[in-house]
This record gives sequence, C-alpha cells and structure tokens, in this order.
Amino acid sequence: MHTPLSAVVVNPAKVPDLDSLRRTITDSLTAAGWPAPLWLETTVDDPGAGQATAAVRAGAEIVLVCGGDGTVMACVTALAGTGVAMAVLPAGTGNLLAANLGLTGDVAVGLDVVLQGGRRLIDVGVTGDQSFAVMAGMGFDASMLDATNATAKRHIGWLAYIGGAARHLRGRPMRVRITLDDRPPFDRRARSVIVGNVGRLQGGMRLLHDARPDDGLLDIAILSPRTLWHWATLGWGLLLRRRSVPRVEILTAARIDIRSTRVQPRQLDGDLIAPGNQLLITVRPNALLLCVPQPATDPDLAHDIDAVPHTAATSDREPARS
Repeated sequence: MHTPLSAVVVNPAKVPDLDSLRRTITDSLTAAGWPAPLWLETTVDDPGAGQATAAVRAGAEIVLVCGGDGTVMACVTALAGTGVAMAVLPAGTGNLLAANLGLTGDVAVGLDVVLQGGRRLIDVGVTGDQSFAVMAGMGFDASMLDATNATAKRHIGWLAYIGGAARHLRGRPMRVRITLDDRPPFDRRARSVIVGNVGRLQGGMRLLHDARPDDGLLDIAILSPRTLWHWATLGWGLLLRRRSVPRVEILTAARIDIRSTRVQPRQLDGDLIAPGNQLLITVRPNALLLCVPQPATDPDLAHDIDAVPHTAATSDREPARS
C-alpha cells in the first residue's frame, strides 16, 4: 500500500496552539499508516508560496495548508500545475476556499477529507504572478474586506463583514471598461466587479449560480447598485438564493480585463492585494489538484466542488457567453 509523503504549511499567527495542532495532524496521519509530515511555517516575508514550493521539491505528494485566505492563496499559486494535491485545514476566520468545500474550522474534518482520498482537478484564475481558486474582485468587495474589523472577525466570523460592508454602501461607483476574451469592450458604472471560479460568498450566499470549477471558464458578476434600496434588494435576492438578482449582471469568459478610470481596492480569494486601476485575469484550466469531501452531501457543494477520486471531472458547460 502506497503511503504518500505529506507536508503541512501553517501560518502560526492563525493557530492558538501550534504544538497541539502538530500533534493532532501527525497522530492522524501516522495512525493511517502515513509517514510523519514535513512541517513548514509561514513568515511575514513569505506567506506560504516558498514553503509549498519547498514541500514539492522535497517530494511531498500532498500539501496540507492551515491558515487564512492569504496562506491558502499563496499555496494555490505555488502548487498550481505541479500535480501535487492541496488540502485545506481552515484557520483564521473567513477562508473562502474552505467555505466552498463545505469545511468548518474543525481540523479533524479536514484530515478526514485528506485520508478519504477524494481528489479533483480544478481551474485557477491568474492575475500577474498570483493565482486564485475562488474569487477575485475590484471595488466594493475589496473595500469591505479592508474595512472589516479583525477583532470582530475573530469573535463572530463572517458576520463581521456586514460591518465592513455598511461603511461603504454609499461609496462612489467606479467607471470601468471591461473586455471579455476577444469581444468588443463595454463600459459600466459599477460598485464592484467580481470574477469567480466557484459561486459561494461568505455565509453560504451564492452569487454565481452557474460557476463550475473545472470548465475552463470564469464567471463575472458586475454589481451596480446606486441606492440603499438597491443594496437591500440585491442582498435580499442573494439571501433567498435567487438566480436573477437586481443590479447584478452575470457574464462568462476565459480572459477578463477590467480597467477603471481611477485606482481601486482589489482582492484575490478574500485577501487584499495592492490597489490598482486594472485587473487582468486569465484562467488556467485543471491546474490545481484539490482534496475534496467524498462524497459531497450538500447539493450546493456538489454543484461547485463535487468529489471525483484522483481525476478531473468532465464538463458539459457551454462555451463562453456574453
């Protein structure tokens, strides 16, 4: 029986008891007959990419990532295209990829996912030298993340984002020119443009109902509320999981170029990146091998990231549309 070499990339700032976590992970893996994992801690200067790369060079077949959104995104960037599987052991307060996998902060649940053997190849989005697995955005969504209180996040989790959102509801719209693939560009006055590989936001709300993680396409949501009433109807539509939500335009493409007339806040997978007036995103099909629950019991989860053992699921999605 093959017992894969594994590595743990952990952000020590996100873990209250590092020694206990290490014992839990090591005991679970060795009890299953696996070798003790390599243990690699992130630093302020390197949030995970260097550690994940070192794990690959050491021969790891699975990298277990324990940290917040920044740690996970750094490891996605490093592991995409390597064939090395990535597992998410949620830490911190609002890990978007963990939410789309249906994982809580329970490390034991995450380890069970690893040991069950569910694997799936998914696409990743690429902007510059960074990759993301869930969503990228420019405008209101990034402003909300920036305004969310870190202490509140630790105590009440994703609900803290409501406070961050409230601070920016009356903000100015941005004038953007959007180009999708080789189609003619078009202009919008938007509050936010979100590009997603899967569809769930924090709190389980679904923004992109048709998003598939393995179809070689990314879905784009253009949010254009102008008043508090617009925001209220938009939020209510998301809470009710309606497929058509007022003031939200949904498009699909493999290459997305978003250009604003002024510098805007930007985010990748829930982690802020440097502000800019452009967000150019391409898709890298079937680039990341991900450990996923097997079988998926949540119908919404089955729609987004359904477990397919050691292979990539095929897609019957239609080509890019506008």
